[in-house]
Amino acid sequence: MSIIFQPADAADTDTLIEMMHELYAYDGTPFDEHSHRAALRQLLADERCGRVWLIQSGAEIAGYVVLTFGFSLEFKGRDAFIDELYLREPFRGQGRGQQALDFAADACRALGIRALHLEVERRNTRAQTAYRKANFKDHDRYLLTKWLND
Repeated sequence: MSIIFQPADAADTDTLIEMMHELYAYDGTPFDEHSHRAALRQLLADERCGRVWLIQSGAEIAGYVVLTFGFSLEFKGRDAFIDELYLREPFRGQGRGQQALDFAADACRALGIRALHLEVERRNTRAQTAYRKANFKDHDRYLLTKWLND
């Protein structure tokens, strides 16, 4: 079954928060609803930060994909991260993730973005295989993070 990518807006916040909670539980990532809701509201309100789409399969919401924007000298201009890509369990393993990756790449091309990045949990080998199949390359680097004002 094909899927449709529907741009998300503020009315979709509760649905997105519910799926974010599912994703973070799956990945073992801490989830603070208040803080994550505030960040999501900011993203949905300012297209300069990125874009959010609901992934629909028929009448059901199968998941969501989030692009966030940046700029990189190394990558010669505007770049983007697939900040989050989540498919609910019944929709996994059927090619929908690949469709979402292709959609994100096409959206980036249309926006003049030169490079698309993503990160994946080291233990999530299933996703790593899918990302490599979609031509994402491992740069043999670590993503390091310093929290500011948290």
